[in-house]
Amino acid sequence: MHFRDRHEAGQLLAKKLDSLRGSKDALVLGIPRGGVVLAYEVAKELGLPLDVYITRKIGAPHNPELAIGAVASDGTLVLDDDLIRRMGVPDDYVQEETDRQRDEIKRRLAAYRGARPEPEFANKTIVLVDD
Repeated sequence: MHFRDRHEAGQLLAKKLDSLRGSKDALVLGIPRGGVVLAYEVAKELGLPLDVYITRKIGAPHNPELAIGAVASDGTLVLDDDLIRRMGVPDDYVQEETDRQRDEIKRRLAAYRGARPEPEFANKTIVLVDD
């Protein structure tokens, strides 16, 4: 399927999720940057709250495009322990890079969310939107 732009894609996605319209137990999360545009359209159309979910790659030493793990704004950390071991990546590098990415997530959350508190995720239907 081809879309004119992310706004149209979000509007069409909202139609597919119409059963959630006005739900008190649903939350739309957009993954920056492009996913936020789609998520905004979904949230607006369905009358649901909107927030962001930020993930950051933990890149390998000397090859930052190669992911050896990822960290998310909710604190989730996923590491490819086998790849880390095979590449001989030191534990202190993994910790330093994880801390650096967590700091970047905090910075981005402040930019996107401002002073608003993190939404409650428990017992919610989460619509996670990316482009």
